[in-house]
Amino acid sequence: MGNVNKVIIIGNLGADPELKRTAAGQGYCHLSVATDHVFKDKTGQRQTQTEWHRVTVWGELAERCAQHLLKGRSVFIEGRLETDTWEDDQKVRRRSTRVIAARVEFLDAPAREAA
Repeated sequence: MGNVNKVIIIGNLGADPELKRTAAGQGYCHLSVATDHVFKDKTGQRQTQTEWHRVTVWGELAERCAQHLLKGRSVFIEGRLETDTWEDDQKVRRRSTRVIAARVEFLDAPAREAA
């Protein structure tokens, strides 16, 4: 059986996307996407737990995200998980996992008006 590394997230943006460029000129942006998990605790009270997802979008898709998305807007994201590992200044090994987006759909985001 083969391997699968696939993530699907539907959530809301925690900040406006900011388009950046690599030294070679390729566009990318980072999205911070919140999803909620709703459950009942031991006493039967409804609880909401928010999970924040780091998402990186590349190329033309990043350009469209920066142009059309705003903080608070709903998005559908499909992609794969990628984990970075590094040592900090105190020689402690750190890890950070993010989603590399292959598809982003704007669920309720109208295009920004031209300035």
